[in-house]
Formats: sequence, structure tokens, C-alpha cells
Amino acid sequence: MLFGMKSDEACQLRFEDVAKTLETNTDAGLSLPEVEIRNRIHGPNEFEIKEEAPLWKKYLEQFKETLIIMLLISAAISVISKQYDDAISITVAIIIVVTVGFIQEYRSDKSLQSLNKLIPPKCNCLRNEQLDTFLARELVPGDIVYLGTGDRIPADLRLFEANDLTIDESSFTGETEPARKTASPLSSKTGNRSVQEKANIAFMGSLVRSGNGKGIVIGTAESSEFGEIFRMMRSEEAPKTPLQVSMQELGKHISFYSIGVIVFIFLFGVFVNGKHWQGMFTISVSLAVAAIPEGLPVVVTVTLAFGVMRMAKCNAIVKKLPTVETLGCCNVICCDKTGTLTCNEMTVTCLYTADGQLAEVSGIGYTPIGQVFTNREIVHGGSHRAFHELLEAGVLCNDATVEGGVLHGQPTEGAILIAAQKAGIRDIRGDYIRTDNQPFSHETKWMAVRCAIKTPLGLKGQGESYFVKGAPEIILRLCTRYRGGNAPSFMTPKDQDYFGNEAKRLAIGGGDGIRLLALARGAQLNDLEFLGFVGIHDPPRRGVQDAVRMLHASGVQVKMVTGDGEETACAIAQQLCVLEKSSSGFITRRAMSGLQLDNMPARELELCIEEVDVFYRASPKHKLTIVKVLAPDTFSDRF
Repeated sequence: MLFGMKSDEACQLRFEDVAKTLETNTDAGLSLPEVEIRNRIHGPNEFEIKEEAPLWKKYLEQFKETLIIMLLISAAISVISKQYDDAISITVAIIIVVTVGFIQEYRSDKSLQSLNKLIPPKCNCLRNEQLDTFLARELVPGDIVYLGTGDRIPADLRLFEANDLTIDESSFTGETEPARKTASPLSSKTGNRSVQEKANIAFMGSLVRSGNGKGIVIGTAESSEFGEIFRMMRSEEAPKTPLQVSMQELGKHISFYSIGVIVFIFLFGVFVNGKHWQGMFTISVSLAVAAIPEGLPVVVTVTLAFGVMRMAKCNAIVKKLPTVETLGCCNVICCDKTGTLTCNEMTVTCLYTADGQLAEVSGIGYTPIGQVFTNREIVHGGSHRAFHELLEAGVLCNDATVEGGVLHGQPTEGAILIAAQKAGIRDIRGDYIRTDNQPFSHETKWMAVRCAIKTPLGLKGQGESYFVKGAPEIILRLCTRYRGGNAPSFMTPKDQDYFGNEAKRLAIGGGDGIRLLALARGAQLNDLEFLGFVGIHDPPRRGVQDAVRMLHASGVQVKMVTGDGEETACAIAQQLCVLEKSSSGFITRRAMSGLQLDNMPARELELCIEEVDVFYRASPKHKLTIVKVLAPDTFSDRF
């Protein structure tokens, strides 16, 4: 029977062939009886998580520690030898240790459960020629799913229709910029493709940023790309912390030496000194009880509990008590870039007008908190005409909306809208009628809209203008004029070269990984007036740079592992001091790609990985490999 399809196979086939293989119809969907049959075969579209142990079992698990077992034995011996005071004190110590550990882990579990209480995701699915809303867990291979802006992808889909469809795949790739999707089959290729290469596949868990589309479900639950990551992580057993290893070793040593000394004293007293064996046995038991440090587990547990509570105040949930101790033992920290070191919110940081004015934009994210400054002056409303015209063009050539800090659409377009609001420019799109729209594509590298002013009666006014944004080198070729001062000036080849060099200077001069967009307007697409550039990037989180410097000063290495490209990854790493300058002032760029990681022999990787600070184009599998190589004693199975 059917078992779905792998995305590497589906992306190379025409969607008609995929539909034929999965025995489905893109115009009618699956029938309800067929859905039931496939649901019995494939199961629900959700991940199987181990059933949570009952509370009594969790409580008993606290008794597995070596020192706790020794204390229990000691308490039992004390009872047998009628030393009830010792038995009671040891039992109290055990109860304190076990109860504190249990309560703290129980609280952490409850916090994690509150994070997991999400509304079951729904999707629009075509079945029996009717489009309806279903729970994502009910999907089966062969279902036809309809996608729209803001939808979370419920399963791996082979797209057969994509209308200006862009999908945020940052959870897989680390790329802040959404991936533009197509329905066309890809060329044949041996070996596996990366997520970035599969332009006609929508992956489970990713988010539709703009446009709409339709797709055939090819993989659900653990058969999806996300499911492979889930399986890979589930197969890894949690290693013991350094404290657990040390406590276990201490328990073994105490047991070994105590038993040896006690046996020696017993035998020496009975056979050498001629003492009665019952008296010597009582003495030996007393020594055994005294040798066990019943106060040590109490001190360790209470100390760890305080550490967990301090972490909780910093919004960090620690599930197991011993885990908090590992923070003080680590010498390497591997961290993602997008959303971890950076905010995962594209932000306009600078504006450059065609007359040479430069402005900085403060504030981060999709809330209009911040200001626009140029030469220590605040840009607001119509105070600076060139910036006003630049941002107005960015608002009109825009399909995004931002409501209450939530973005609907492309991150770069949302960033421009927020920059305009910071400059006191309202959303003027309602004052115009859009008569033409040419969306961005990777072929043209620009987006254009044609607009006419709306009359008081809501009709189209006289005169229409194009507003265009895109890659600087492309937009500059379409411009015949530029805004020089208060009047347009003709654009000469020398002017184009000048503005092109300015774009490069802005993009790489600051080392911030800035992405530049050029903006222009005009009556015809081949006769535009250049207005200027906007510089956009995903800003670092507040305090990250200081944290990295503190870690370096403490002797801890910080390695960035990201799905971004080399230039962007290294630029952000330089800004955050992950890549540091040498004494000569040059950046020592120690970077390695995921492809290099795959092709490098294990022994060679072990020798050079300490010297690599940035891993780019890295997948979740690469991240696990890096951690295994860096901590070979922790993981028994390295590759």
C-alpha cells in the first residue's frame, strides 16, 4: 500500500506524476473512505511522545542516585542494629533530598506543559470535491491542502500551484528571508538536496509569509522532513552531567574503601585481638554509618535548587536539577543565529537618499518604537523631503501589513512600513488605486506597482506612476534620473557607477550583514527616478555582544551554527565578536560550510573543529555532528 514519498523524489517529478503515484486527484481530493484506509495505515499526523510517568514513579526515580542508595542501606543497618537515632536522622535527610528534587522537577514539568498547550493546528483540505477545515493531525498522504498567508504548513507538501508564494523556513535553514516557492519540477540530481534547493516543497512546521498555493501531502508525522529531525533527536540519550558522574564515582569510592576498612577492623578485632564477633559487628556497623556523608546530598540538592530558581527568574526552565550544574562546566557553547543571537525581525537601520544624505534608524522589530536621525536632526513628517519621498515610495510598493507587532507578509516590506511610521509617515496606500502589480521574482529581482491617486469619490485620478524597489544594480539600470537636491538630475553612467559603489560601501562597510534595497519612481519602468537605498538587517539581541565577550574572557569558546550563507553569517559573527580581530586589525575568518562538514573525514574534523568559529549552511544533522565531535566522551556513538 502507499507509504508517501520522500521530498528528494517528489521535487524532481511533475505534480501529475506525484498525484498518480499517491493515487489522488488534485481537483477532487481523496474520498472519505480512502482517507480512513490511509489513516489506519499511516496513523495520525503527529509525533509519538513517550507517555508521562505517574507522579509516584517520578518520586521513586529520585532514589536511584548512588549516595541515596547508600544512605538507605545505612538507615536499614541502623534499624537492624537498634541505632534508631541514626536511622531517623538519615531517613529525614533522604526525605529532604528526594522531596526537594521531586518538587523542583515537577514545577519545571508544569512550566513546559504550559508552553505545549497550543491550539491544535488546522488546515484547509480538499476532500470529496469540497474544501473544508480539518485538524492537521487528520491529514494523510495524498490529501490536497490549500495554503494562504499566515498558514502553518501541516505536513510536507509537493506544491502544484504557487501564486507569489513565500514561506519562512528559518526553523530549517536559519535564513531570515522567506523562500520563494514554485510548482515546477526540479532537474534530476543524484544524492540528497538541501532544504533551500527544494523550491517546490513546503515543509511541515514552516510558515506562509505571503501569497497562496496548493499542494499534495507527501509526508506526515515522522515521515516528514521535520519528523526525521524528531527521530534523530529522540534516538540520542541524555548524557550524565559532570556532577552526576562525580557523585557516582564518589559513591563507589566511599563504598569500596568503607567496606574494605570495616571488614579489616572486624577481622582484626575478632582474630587478632580476640574480641567477640557481636561486639565487633556493632562497631563495624557504627563505622559504616559514620562513613556515609548523609549531609552531602542535602547540601548538593539545596544548592542546585537555588540555581534552578535563579535560572527561572531569567526565564530559563531547567527540567532536571543536575542540569543546572553543567553551565559551570562547559567550555564551548554552540548557538544558532536566527532568533537566538539575532531577533529574527528584519529592521531598517539606515536610509540613503539620492542627494547623498544618510540617516540612521533606531528601534528593533515590528513595533514603531524608535526615530530616524540625520546629522543629529530628527526626521519626522515632511521635515526632510528626500527621506519623506523615499519612504513613501517604500510604503506604496509594499504588500505587507503589521498589526500589533505581528507581521503579515514579507519581513523586508514590514521593516519598511515600520521605518516609515518611525518617521511620522502614515500608511498612504488607501489614498491610491493600484492599477498594476508586478511581484518580485528571482529572475527580475524587483517589484513594481503602478498607482493613481484616489479622488474624493473613490475613483482613479489623473496620472499614474510606477513605484519600484529591488536589487540596487538592477534598479539603477532602469533609472534615467535621480533626485539631486530639490530637482531631478539626469543619470549618467558615471552617476550609476557612483551609486553602485555607495551601495557596496553601505552593504559591507559596517560588517552588519545589511541587505540593501533601491527605491525609484516614474511614469515608465524604463524611465525611473532614483530615490535612494534602505538598509535592512536582522539585528542582534540586546546584550548578546556583552555576553559573548564575557564568555571569551572566561575561557569559553562561542561557535555560531547557522543555515545562513557565509557572508551574512560572518558579518553577524564579526558584529557579535564571535569572530574577533587579530592584532593586525584583520578578521580571522574561520568558517566552515555544511557541505565541507559532510565531505570531511572524521579524524580531520576532530583536529580542525576547535579552530572553526562559524558553521554556515548547516542543517540540524550538522549541528548534532558538531556537538558529538566537540564532546566525544559524552556520546558513545559519534557518527
